[in-house]
Amino acid sequence: MRNLTMMTDLYQLTMMDGYFLEGKAQETAVFDLFFRQKDSMNYAVFAGLDQAIDYVKGLHFSAEDIDYLKSLNIFHEKFLEYLKTFRFTGDMYSVREGDIVYPQEPIVIIKAPLIEAQLVETALLNIISHQTLIATKSARIVTAARGKSVVEFGLRRAQGPDAGIYGARAAIIGGCNGTSNVLTGQMFDIPVKGTHAHSWVMSFDSELDAFRAFARVYPDTCLLLVDTYDTIQGIKNAITVFKELKAKGHKPIGIRLDSGDLAYLSKVARTMLDEAGFTDAVVMASGDIDEYLLESLGSQGAKIDMYGVGTKLITSENAPSLGGVYKLSAIERDGKLQPRMKISDSIVKVTNPGFKTLYRIYDKKSGMAVADLIALDGEKIEKPLVLTHETERWKTTTLEDYDIRCMLHKIFDNGKNVYESPTLSEIVEFATSEKAKFWDEYKRIDNPQIYKVNLSDDLYELKHEMLKQKKV
Repeated sequence: MRNLTMMTDLYQLTMMDGYFLEGKAQETAVFDLFFRQKDSMNYAVFAGLDQAIDYVKGLHFSAEDIDYLKSLNIFHEKFLEYLKTFRFTGDMYSVREGDIVYPQEPIVIIKAPLIEAQLVETALLNIISHQTLIATKSARIVTAARGKSVVEFGLRRAQGPDAGIYGARAAIIGGCNGTSNVLTGQMFDIPVKGTHAHSWVMSFDSELDAFRAFARVYPDTCLLLVDTYDTIQGIKNAITVFKELKAKGHKPIGIRLDSGDLAYLSKVARTMLDEAGFTDAVVMASGDIDEYLLESLGSQGAKIDMYGVGTKLITSENAPSLGGVYKLSAIERDGKLQPRMKISDSIVKVTNPGFKTLYRIYDKKSGMAVADLIALDGEKIEKPLVLTHETERWKTTTLEDYDIRCMLHKIFDNGKNVYESPTLSEIVEFATSEKAKFWDEYKRIDNPQIYKVNLSDDLYELKHEMLKQKKV
């Protein structure tokens, strides 16, 4: 377990120093971690909790850390002395990895002494925002693949080792069924998949020689990359080698296309393979693939069985940040939590006050998700439940026959980790199950139906009362 305590912004430490000197360090504070709406991301798949837990468990300042902070000539001696025994002693709540979440919803809540809650902001945003971003991109790509297998191929294009390792894990949570990343496979027991590169073909005197050599080495797992020189000729050469393998009692896997018109070439390849008697041979495609290209390939009737998706998945190219934020929502005064709220001219930046919880409501008959409800902690939810749009108050939905699930789980209790983390396979199973409970209209790549996320009556009243009495 790495100690990431110093992976923070300087202003977190200067505020901590100030809280300490002002006697505010031990005031209980509540912070919400959530993300804001993005045009290309109407929902997200939550990921990163496992690493976030390890981060919080390992929080401490080493002697070397404190020596470095002292060398900056910024911090007060008493504060640096306090850091020698610093540990996280608060509470942490979170949704489960694999849960579908929406903008403005509190997906992680920290309730802890102010000085501790302030420190964890930067690292939690870094860990959770990145992995949630990649899990979400993966889910969109898998949706657009229309049931075809998707393998994560992005390590070489990831923005650094951690982005490659944990991004691949997040891609599995989002729905990919394998990765090319061997270290991720080793660390998290994920299936690793791969074939060969163009350099293999180019290192031989001819493409046919290269294919025959690969088949000799891997006769029962032979999948050949056919576009090094001429794709159609490459398919012909692959078929020649497949026939030689078949004559020796082996069954080839198939071919991979990595460039050109994938829709056209896949149709040609499928016809050629079928006519040669290799109806079970797969056609795999890789290259600069994302959900938009997959939608197009599907509409064109491409004959592709499996996709290897790299750059545009591991970097979430069209949406390179989640827009995660971490805001104070309550602070202790006279032994009680008092709500706090950020106010802005931009509606999307106005936060929801108070110590809250998050519910998901399912139609009892169909089992499908109907709406989410952000409510104050301890607020009673009664039937029938009337959901009212926060700004367009004439829009209401009355629910009578429903099931309700509290989405936030306690992860740390007074600094102790009380949450038993599921295995990655269990997370994937949960994510697949939850995603299936949302109608396809909510998961459309373009112009999705807007899923209902509402404030409870008490939270709505609190928020708008505070807006009237805003402090200046």
